[in-house]
Amino acid sequence: MGIYVNPSNITFQKILNSDIYIDKTDLISATNAKINKMNCYMCVSRPRRFGKSMAADMLVAYYSKGCDSAELFSGKKAESGKDFHLHLNRHNVIRLDIQRFLETEQDLDVFISEIERRVISELTKEFPECTDILPNGRLKMTLEQIFLQTGDGFIFIIDEWDCVFRMARSRKEKQKEYLDFLRGLFKGSGYVDLAYMTGILPIKKYGEHSAINIFDEYSMLSPKNLGKFFGFTEEEVQEQCEEYGVEYSEIQKWYDGYRIGELHMYNPKSVIDALTWKEIQSYWIGTETYEALKVYIDLNFDGLKEIVTMMLGNMHCKVNTRKFQNDMTTFKTKDDVLTLLVHLGYLTFDRKKNEVFIPNQEITQEFMNAVEEPGWNGLAAALSRSEELLE
Repeated sequence: MGIYVNPSNITFQKILNSDIYIDKTDLISATNAKINKMNCYMCVSRPRRFGKSMAADMLVAYYSKGCDSAELFSGKKAESGKDFHLHLNRHNVIRLDIQRFLETEQDLDVFISEIERRVISELTKEFPECTDILPNGRLKMTLEQIFLQTGDGFIFIIDEWDCVFRMARSRKEKQKEYLDFLRGLFKGSGYVDLAYMTGILPIKKYGEHSAINIFDEYSMLSPKNLGKFFGFTEEEVQEQCEEYGVEYSEIQKWYDGYRIGELHMYNPKSVIDALTWKEIQSYWIGTETYEALKVYIDLNFDGLKEIVTMMLGNMHCKVNTRKFQNDMTTFKTKDDVLTLLVHLGYLTFDRKKNEVFIPNQEITQEFMNAVEEPGWNGLAAALSRSEELLE
């Protein structure tokens, strides 16, 4: 049992101990269906505080040889899956939280070598029979040697995979180096039983380094068959409201509105806080200041400010999401900015109509904070006067 190689299930134990826990363990059936197949690569992107790390910790607890999690999953939805016992704590797991390697901007120059050093150090202890492991070698070569000598493959669970692109927004060489590292680690590698990555952004498009195109992507734009795992569903929220004695209609007004495929989805952070404190207010946006949103609006591509003001009047906006480069700096049109705001959780996307809109009262309040700043040339005043003026 290590930090990175075959971790324990302690974090998942704490999740289960939470006052409010909604069972999402049936995600395991979807990941089990990918094991040891050509399409065993999954990249799941959704906004901050939407449960990405919790899902990763659950998968670690389920797959890792470093723990015994049978009791933790007893009575959970995952138990009914046909392959549940086949994979329970039967796999070598490599768990990486990229953000932990990038605490400061200076870490950008060494984080890849640091990942390799720490993981190889633990692999040496986990596989003492593999004498050809070099302490200062490359991670890919080390895993190939272990696979060759033991036949053991690995499940990779990588959280905050896109942290590099958020921290090194203007350092294209570091972005390329990181993509090369991931491509080398995964592409054509027989030791990969499953790779599950989470982040806010989908995989970066970078010329020939769009690269890790072996990954199936599950995003706020296209959740595929994982939609119900992106947040709390209407039924789940209704059940919790009954249990905690909170009026569902108020929760719905403030926190409903995210469209994930055909589903209406709720932000878990906001719902849990509202049920815990019995108070309806903005919880999710309190984890980041409104200036982060204002920076993107103020780019004002193609009349973006006017579009935001109209969306505050409950209007929807047509958007072309296909040209977005999956980063936080390459913007050429309003569509690029609006698509980013969908991935960040400030807008939601109607796939049938190719439209974006503000999902709920909580996010509306965040937009209002942004447009009340100087430089909006009376647009906010127009909004407050009448819907006719908006038209």
